[in-house]
Amino acid sequence: MPDLSTNCAGIKSPNPFWLASAPPTNSGPQIERAFDAGWGGAVWKTLGSPIQNVSSRFGGLNVRGVQAAGFNNIELITDRPLESNFREIYECKRKYPKHALIISLMVETRAEWKDLIKRSIDAGADGLELNFGCPHGMCERGMGSAVGQEPRVNQEITSWAVEYSTVPVLVKLTPNVADIVPHGRAAQRGGAHGVSLINTIKSIIGVDIDNFVPEPRVSGASTNGGYCGAAVKPIALHMVAALARDAEFNIPISGIGGVSNWRDAVEFILLGSTSVQVCTEVMLRGFRVVEDMIDGLEEYMRTHQFATIDSMVGKAVKNYSEWGSLDLNYETVAKIDPDKCIGCHMCVTACQDGAHQCIHPPAATVTTQLLRPGQPPLSIFSKIQTPPGAGGHLRVPVVDESECVGCNLCKIVCPVPDCISMVEVPNGFSPSTWNEHVTEGKALRPKKGSH
Repeated sequence: MPDLSTNCAGIKSPNPFWLASAPPTNSGPQIERAFDAGWGGAVWKTLGSPIQNVSSRFGGLNVRGVQAAGFNNIELITDRPLESNFREIYECKRKYPKHALIISLMVETRAEWKDLIKRSIDAGADGLELNFGCPHGMCERGMGSAVGQEPRVNQEITSWAVEYSTVPVLVKLTPNVADIVPHGRAAQRGGAHGVSLINTIKSIIGVDIDNFVPEPRVSGASTNGGYCGAAVKPIALHMVAALARDAEFNIPISGIGGVSNWRDAVEFILLGSTSVQVCTEVMLRGFRVVEDMIDGLEEYMRTHQFATIDSMVGKAVKNYSEWGSLDLNYETVAKIDPDKCIGCHMCVTACQDGAHQCIHPPAATVTTQLLRPGQPPLSIFSKIQTPPGAGGHLRVPVVDESECVGCNLCKIVCPVPDCISMVEVPNGFSPSTWNEHVTEGKALRPKKGSH
């Protein structure tokens, strides 16, 4: 059996799945139910000077019938008394000593950092997470992303926390920056034991077009909020990988951003995450989503012969390259499986209007309206010429391989799994990158799709 236990920056947990600091970790009873469901750790909803939150707070982005493919919130840190939080932290850790309990903190002054760090550790915290990422509300007060966007300030406050803490310190980074690497390095220089990323992205989720108010509405007005959910995963993966491959960055990463299932978690781990935090999927579907995540990860590790999480971490990082190092002579073309094609021609429309005009409809299309009562269908079929490449199937679009650039759009829009594949074709050219072409004069294959 694969070993799912993990040690992220000195914080041990029975599996890599942690709840991110958010509404699902707002109280002890919630986190206890999560641990019962199978979560390996939890990051407590951010503590600081308790505030008054707004109503309403959340917004969802629905895409082609998918509810909340993207999610937005304008909620701030805990609005519950600190005494209640610390009491519940103590009780939760007492009941679940083997689970990771990390406390998220965000305050203004050095004295406040010292006080809350001591109280968190006294209550039983296994680690601390410094919230340098909140993109709304708190940043206007000089906290959250106001800290995370300034490497010098990030480094200084991190050094305070490390000085006062006897448990590992993670720095939660904001994605609202041009380049994540300087900010990860700043946390490392400040002495952080690890980083977590990404926090939410500054956003407006939508607008009420009848009342002319952004969503979510608060008494006829709104503000920018934090964007999260499945839609942010590509951004999160990029930022995690950017740090993981940086030669000067060498502390652990807790990956966050759009994790909805075990496959997402595997992708984060392969790109450098030692633990994986989840928020929005739990808010939408409940704590029990972790059951499938655990089962899926375990089966993946078994089939790919990974004995431990550590043996997986970063396995894909070496294959994350700069564009100038990609082989420009590698060539693929689209192949359509005639036995799987349903004749929807979505690939034709996409290729004609949005790509390189290399996929065409069959020369003739037979419909049921052509069949007269009593007339054998084969007599009609036999009179129609089947276009080359259709494999004898009149409904199957034809790929002009001389024009196909292997862009992948047809495969992306095709509704049938594995109906369209991108197949490598030999072209007689040896591998050559753009960098090699510029510096060594290596030949590049002729361009296609430029008719």
